[in-house]
Amino acid sequence: MIILQVNGVTKSFSGTDIMKNVKLEVQHRDRVALVGRNGAGKSTLLKIIAGEIAADSGDVIIPKGVRVGYLEQHSGLETELSIWDEMMTVFEPLHVMERRLRELEMQMSDPAVYGDPAANERVMAEYDSLQIEFKDQGGYQYESDARSVLHGMRFFPDDYGKPVHLLSGGQKTRLALAKMLLSKPDLLILDEPTNHLDIETLSWLETYLKSYEGALLIVSHDRYFLDQVVTIVYEVSHRKVARFTGNYSAYLDEKAKNYEKDRKQYEKESSEKAKLEEFIQKNIARASTSKMAKSRRKQLERTEWMEAPDSDEKSASFSFTIDRPSGNDVLAVKDASIGYNGVPVSSGIDMRVYKQDRIAILGPNGVGKSTLLKTIVRLQDLLGGSIEYGTNVQFGYYDQNQATLVGSGTVLQEIWDDWPLMNEKDIRTLLGRFLFSGDDVSKPVQSLSGGEKARLSLAKLMLEKSNTLVLDEPTNHLDLDSKEVLENALDDFPGTILFVSHDRYFINRIATKVFDLSAVGAVEYLGDYDYFIEKKTEQEELLAESLASLQPEKTLETKPQEIDKERQKQERRLKRASEQAEAKMAELDGQIAELQKELENPAYADDHVKLMDIQASIDNLQTEHDEQAETWLELQEQLETV
Repeated sequence: MIILQVNGVTKSFSGTDIMKNVKLEVQHRDRVALVGRNGAGKSTLLKIIAGEIAADSGDVIIPKGVRVGYLEQHSGLETELSIWDEMMTVFEPLHVMERRLRELEMQMSDPAVYGDPAANERVMAEYDSLQIEFKDQGGYQYESDARSVLHGMRFFPDDYGKPVHLLSGGQKTRLALAKMLLSKPDLLILDEPTNHLDIETLSWLETYLKSYEGALLIVSHDRYFLDQVVTIVYEVSHRKVARFTGNYSAYLDEKAKNYEKDRKQYEKESSEKAKLEEFIQKNIARASTSKMAKSRRKQLERTEWMEAPDSDEKSASFSFTIDRPSGNDVLAVKDASIGYNGVPVSSGIDMRVYKQDRIAILGPNGVGKSTLLKTIVRLQDLLGGSIEYGTNVQFGYYDQNQATLVGSGTVLQEIWDDWPLMNEKDIRTLLGRFLFSGDDVSKPVQSLSGGEKARLSLAKLMLEKSNTLVLDEPTNHLDLDSKEVLENALDDFPGTILFVSHDRYFINRIATKVFDLSAVGAVEYLGDYDYFIEKKTEQEELLAESLASLQPEKTLETKPQEIDKERQKQERRLKRASEQAEAKMAELDGQIAELQKELENPAYADDHVKLMDIQASIDNLQTEHDEQAETWLELQEQLETV
């Protein structure tokens, strides 16, 4: 069943075509991705489909009764309601049915009704019919569904009473996604749904969407996510849309084959065109051949000659080099504690980094991954332990918030201020390799898009020629093509790379080691992301088997008193762990309360930097509190089964 048809849609802004005669189709249960460069028109097409903006021409056909849910990029909930109450607004029709069922139950117990056969039959018939509808629409499981989705989006029972308007921007975005998932539209349209999600949440979302009953239409730069979820890819390019069957990797393979085929066809047509032009030029002036030449000229003018493949799309082109190599030992982190304002978010970190290592630092949001990078490059104080640096180590640091872009001038001045001896021609050539050409170099840095700022930060990083690159979310804001260029550059880099990323495709491509960071240290895995997941899964299975072995089965050989002793021992262990989790939550509550008092300190009223630091510490502590709450819940569930 077709639930969406886009026929001949054209849209332009300020006289420039964004898309022309676009066609697209989505059937029930399809998993469709829209891919293409930044600015190609992906989000615009989603807004046209969702009815947010109008097309200049063409039709968007959605059958009557098909429910469409649209979650645009950077959207978040704004309401005075609590998290739980806001989620419950999705189920208002069920609440209405539930209230009516209670009313009918009251009527059924009314003597005036059950004493009147006709009235009783009428009430019973309505009750039976409504009860079936209530069940079919999930009336007996909607609260369980809400808890499951909230848990997947990293909201726990302790959070349910929090007012939504007090959440951070990232939390509001995650909550908006949770609400959209609970509404279960027939066509779910998601624009960059993976923003603000850590790897664990991404994995949960992938699993959820694979079994989603409706159709999906997704824009995302997360290639690993696309590979896991989608089965159809539409590429937005050259103001048109082309369809490919398969996931993102299959699309890349097919696109490469098509490009090679188009290139050969273009070369063939170019050769034919050149021969025609040469014939016309040589023979148009001769009386004996003029007629033939004019005929060929008409043929030349009538023919629709193929454009060069990807002729209007340029790619960034750069590489990282080093001034001088470092020693074999790059870093030795020993029993380190990291955090903000004297409050640690992670302690007991041990890490050794050697020359030409490619190390990915993974872990849940709020555990201190970015803090660790900043501490290593001395942008933040170490709270405890030590960091030893090797010989000739030169750091090149990429900040995910582009904090290294300090200038208030133009793109050209941003480079010139740091490298005043470079001549303007060389700077323009460099910027051209990062897709800043012509008037682009005169743009104010503050007016640049996220993708443009990312490319400018990479240009500065390249000029530093450092032998150790420390990268914090380097693929954020980059389109798919720019990510591939960055990966190629890092592949060829002769130095050491230490990075934080949520881009699992990027991690698989670059990393040779993974450090899994937690509140109590870091565990090293020798491999890429897939290897890390494989080993983590094995460890979890072994732990589950170990826990299962602590629960002895009742057998003829096992004495009742032995069973009771083992059960009591296990119960004591679980209670101790539960009490420790409670104590930790209480400790974190105290730290959060102290920091919240600091937020209200009049001395900091105009110190926005200080206030932002305090709020960041609160967010980190709250994340750790949420994790402790989840652990406590799991322990309570285990205690119930003992």
